[in-house]
Amino acid sequence: MSGGEGVAGNVIEAGYQVAVLVPCYNEEHAVAKVVADFHAALPEAAIYVYDNNSTDNTVEAARAAGAVVRRETYQGKGHVVRRMFNDIEADIYVLVDGDATYDAASAPAMVGKLVEERLDMVVAARVDKEEAAYRRGHRTGNRVLTGFVAHMFGRSFSDILSGYRAFSRRFVKSFPILSGGFEIETELTIHALQLELPVGEIATPYYSRLRGSASKLSTWRDGYRILWTVLKLYRAERPLSLFGAFGIALAIVSIGLAIPIFITYVQEGLVPRLPTAVLSTGLMLLAFLSIAVGLILHTVTRGRRELKLIAYLALRAPGEERRRS
Repeated sequence: MSGGEGVAGNVIEAGYQVAVLVPCYNEEHAVAKVVADFHAALPEAAIYVYDNNSTDNTVEAARAAGAVVRRETYQGKGHVVRRMFNDIEADIYVLVDGDATYDAASAPAMVGKLVEERLDMVVAARVDKEEAAYRRGHRTGNRVLTGFVAHMFGRSFSDILSGYRAFSRRFVKSFPILSGGFEIETELTIHALQLELPVGEIATPYYSRLRGSASKLSTWRDGYRILWTVLKLYRAERPLSLFGAFGIALAIVSIGLAIPIFITYVQEGLVPRLPTAVLSTGLMLLAFLSIAVGLILHTVTRGRRELKLIAYLALRAPGEERRRS
């Protein structure tokens, strides 16, 4: 038994409640394998499959495999994850897609790392075992978005779009989910980076889908939505940087336009290009306004961050969660 599996075994023996959360939409060919694999990897864990308006036999397959099956009618993975986080009470949560592409055998190591190092989130960084497992467009998009997030927030994970993660109760019950679709993974990542939570990452195998199973992810549409989510979160969490940059850019343009006018005025006492002077003045006013907006929103953002931290700190730290009686 590896170190991670040993710690995971101690976690179960200590009475921790472990919940495996599986959001599903039309996964009749794969969900039974996911449930069986996680039953084998985490025998004492409760496995919950939340069906998201499937039109095939996903519900029947999941129930026959031994999972607790529930429904979420609002369409989109983000809505499903929000419902699961709201409904399910546990000490440790493992979130995984229902497409059988993630390695269930890595779950004990993830849970072990979470508890042993007292972390709030452990991300499974995908290492594809087959060429077809990870489409080139998805791989490239993931690298671009990962680099973008690292540039904006100072640090990141190697795989910010992984759908396979382990969480502490403190993270799950203090995380305000706002996204409704596949951008949920980006929101989870940025929330952790914004609050500087203790997090970790381990490499796990990533496999191609089973025959008969089809991906619901659109490279361009969902990539655009994820990028737009990153930009919105950056605007919300780093307003001074964003609006301050706009203000500095406007000020530079304004000064550039004003210098020739000022030189002409000093030499001749005239302002021959009045429209340019008006434009320069307007741009400088907009620059000051942009910086002022950034300062105001920065104060608001700081207050929101403090409220999130208060909600986060109100719950017990990893390793001190509620035990079974």
